[in-house]
Amino acid sequence: MITTATGVTELGTILGIWAHPDDEAYLSGGLMAIAGDQGARVVCVTATRGERGTADPVAWPPERLAAARTVEMSDCLDILGVQEHHWLDVPDGGCVDTDPAAAVDALGRIIDRVRPDSVLTFGTDGYTGHPDHQAVAGWAAAAVDECGHPGIRVLQAAFPRRRHARWAELNRQLGVFEPGYPVLVPDAALAVDLRLERAVVIRKVGALAAQHTQTAGLIATLGIERYADWVDQECFVERGGVPPAFDFGPRAVRSTSRRW
Repeated sequence: MITTATGVTELGTILGIWAHPDDEAYLSGGLMAIAGDQGARVVCVTATRGERGTADPVAWPPERLAAARTVEMSDCLDILGVQEHHWLDVPDGGCVDTDPAAAVDALGRIIDRVRPDSVLTFGTDGYTGHPDHQAVAGWAAAAVDECGHPGIRVLQAAFPRRRHARWAELNRQLGVFEPGYPVLVPDAALAVDLRLERAVVIRKVGALAAQHTQTAGLIATLGIERYADWVDQECFVERGGVPPAFDFGPRAVRSTSRRW
């Protein structure tokens, strides 16, 4: 189990595969910053531009929000020290309706170029239960399986039981998770269990704050210190370590009322 910054060196070249701008920072921002500081190559892929991620679509119509979030994403990654980024340009909320073969092919081409040692992504649960997250998890797994480069380690974002005990009520109030989520993982099942050092947390919070269309209101509501505590851990399991997500019936497009 990787529990310290020193242990991050085991991951080698890292490729993160995520659904929306801010997924990467919330779930792996500290890890990416640590890896880059240690000299590792870190590459990030984002499926959508997050153009539906607002509770006020009148003030933020999709084209305007997509443009803003594109700039925010660049600023966020600059703070984390990530210089390589790829967009798949799939519609936000439309990953489940996207041709999976095309998405897997696009990811496969990136994997061929990057040759990652480790892929960071969602598990089949999608972490929050978001359908876009779940679709991206499937694409990432299939792309690794089909790429012809054996030995790639796939690490899937996981929510450990101890974090649920501490943050369950706040997460409920914020609407972070879809009904029936999160899928809780025993602490002993984790492959990565990072409690970020303070300097890394500050950097991660700065990266998240750069995505201000998504985070400004939340940071103001929680206060910077509580927000920092809320994001100071990053946990992953080896592929297959998160139980398969339950089928809750027809999947809706992304709910703009949810925090991420």
